[in-house]
Amino acid sequence: MGTGGRLELVSWGRPGTRVTRLELFYDVVFVFAFLNVTTLTSENLTGVALFEMFLVLALLWSCWSGFAALGNFVRADQAIMPAIGFGIMASIFVLALTTDVAFFDEPGGLDGPLVFATAYLLTWLIKIVTFWVGVRVLSRRRALLLTLPTTGGAVLILIAAVLPDMFFDGTVALGVRLGLWVVALSFEYATALMLIRTEWQVRSAGHLAERHGLIVLVALGESVIALGLGAAERTGRPITWWAIYAAGVTLGIIFALWWLYFDTLALAMEQHLHGVRGAERIPLIRDVYTYLHLALIVGIIFFALGIKRMLARLTDPDVLASRDIFGGLELLSLYGGLVVYLLALVAMQWRMFHRLARRPLVAAGLLTVSAPVLLSLPTLVDLTLIGVVFVVLALMQIGRDRQVRRRVRSLALEEQVALEDEANVFRGRRL
Repeated sequence: MGTGGRLELVSWGRPGTRVTRLELFYDVVFVFAFLNVTTLTSENLTGVALFEMFLVLALLWSCWSGFAALGNFVRADQAIMPAIGFGIMASIFVLALTTDVAFFDEPGGLDGPLVFATAYLLTWLIKIVTFWVGVRVLSRRRALLLTLPTTGGAVLILIAAVLPDMFFDGTVALGVRLGLWVVALSFEYATALMLIRTEWQVRSAGHLAERHGLIVLVALGESVIALGLGAAERTGRPITWWAIYAAGVTLGIIFALWWLYFDTLALAMEQHLHGVRGAERIPLIRDVYTYLHLALIVGIIFFALGIKRMLARLTDPDVLASRDIFGGLELLSLYGGLVVYLLALVAMQWRMFHRLARRPLVAAGLLTVSAPVLLSLPTLVDLTLIGVVFVVLALMQIGRDRQVRRRVRSLALEEQVALEDEANVFRGRRL
């Protein structure tokens, strides 16, 4: 209820707002979305399929970013928001369910691209209606600047689902559709440059940082699931030491990916963001959390795809694991994903702190220049070399950044203890 007994449709977020359990529940659908994209691409790995995978991930990220911004704007678990969140969740589930027919239709049933595009448009329409509920905070002109461009991108995706098949056939229709997708997504991501003109305010820097950290965890969890699915494809085959060794090394790499982001960097970025004020804040958030976190997620998912393909091969008893050579596209997915991840970390540190992270940059360069040689090496040798690189990288971060790490983590612990003390005082007074 609002003041004077008036019913409020939404409950506005505040500077101390954190992520709600309901938002975590909504992210479950993105677990399925990421997993489905990886699984479907793995079944038919081609250059075009990798490009389609990137486009779908960029579209899913656009959906998620708008949803995360909505949760920062209003409380996701209060008033009418749970119903709105469920509507968005259902639409995104349909998106995830139809990713295999997003670019071409299968005979019989509903038109796949049209269903996919309609679900995408529906997610934005729901979010736009919610944003417009808050016009008393944003003003109508600012709300229009914030919502109209993204709606245009969603409408263009819908056009891409319908028009190419009306005028072209086969490969040409697919090419036109992909081109329209590129234009639509470029349009949507370019509109983030207009955020400063809308005078959009981030209500809680802590919520924003935590929300993005959790979606990175979702992507890393998808890597673990992809690893398990790759090993599970050995149905009817005996387990081998090669597969166990590969799974162990891969888990070590995934842990290193977690460590490089969460141990210090994620905490330091949130702490720095709390101190940024004025016109600099929105561009900084846009660059680090909208653009560069997309690169981080894409890197993880491409790595997961390569891992799934690799484990499926190593569980095949007809393949001599010690002599198995990884294919070019598989290597591109595996190594390319890791290189993109490392470069995203470097770019985040540069944009946030104006500091060049040399060690991840050197590791990315080493993986890139060694790719031609790695094409001729056995798969397990490739994987072992990756494991060595990332273990050394994580250990060097602990050893050489000791003072920075201690300061950042100590401050984070102090904040956590202070919040716990305040919560305990409240509970003792009211509960």
